[in-house]
Amino acid sequence: MNFSIHQASHIGHRRFNQDRVAYAYSNDALLLVLADGMGGHMHGELAANLAVETFVETFGLHAQPRISDPDAFIPDTMRYAHERIMRVPHDEEMGGFPGTTCVAMLVQDGKMYWGHAGDSRLYLLRDGAVYTRTSDHSMVQRMVDAGMITAEQARVHTQRNQITNCLGGVSDLFYVECGKPIALKSGDVVLLGSDGLWGPFTDRELVESFFALPVPEVLDQLVQRALKLEEGHSDNITGVAVRWGEGESAHHTDQPVSHVLEIS
Repeated sequence: MNFSIHQASHIGHRRFNQDRVAYAYSNDALLLVLADGMGGHMHGELAANLAVETFVETFGLHAQPRISDPDAFIPDTMRYAHERIMRVPHDEEMGGFPGTTCVAMLVQDGKMYWGHAGDSRLYLLRDGAVYTRTSDHSMVQRMVDAGMITAEQARVHTQRNQITNCLGGVSDLFYVECGKPIALKSGDVVLLGSDGLWGPFTDRELVESFFALPVPEVLDQLVQRALKLEEGHSDNITGVAVRWGEGESAHHTDQPVSHVLEIS
């Protein structure tokens, strides 16, 4: 497989960084996963850690070197991560059950399989435009869908951080939304980001950022721009981006390789 990839995170203007992100690959499959934890101190980190850890561990076990059922991999793994989080002992004084958003992508045989819960997003950028992206599970997205507010108004709405779906939290509210598999083209860019990363930008600004520069440089610049644009009120800012196809680095490995970003 040929791809270039980079992941980055910044605490923003929060006391703790509750975002987690990782990627893993074998000779035949590539995984990207990102989680944005919520809840009291340690609760969000714990839930996000469990989500990312579950994906990386499951990929390592089953990508030998192929995932046998790529359609089922993301929804099954995300449900398993949710179950693991719900088994964590909780403390009502610390905010109850830990919770986290999660977005994940698997590439195999040149196809992208993807799914999410919450408002962490996946963007597929192709030919200078957003080819597709996830739809947030949030109060403001419901308002946009109902025609009550515009997408531009949603970006600054006071309820923009109120999500309606997550791993952990409340068991019967969790669900996984999966997109239809998409065949990737050479030059496609896939970006996974927490709301701290995508929130300050329009879709057009994200697309234009990836026009000419290498993926690592673009993502690092986006993190710094997001931090500056939020003027002292930034959430945790985290993303992972991959450019696919010809001209990118070839990746070969005898066993699955994982890279979990170290976040202090």
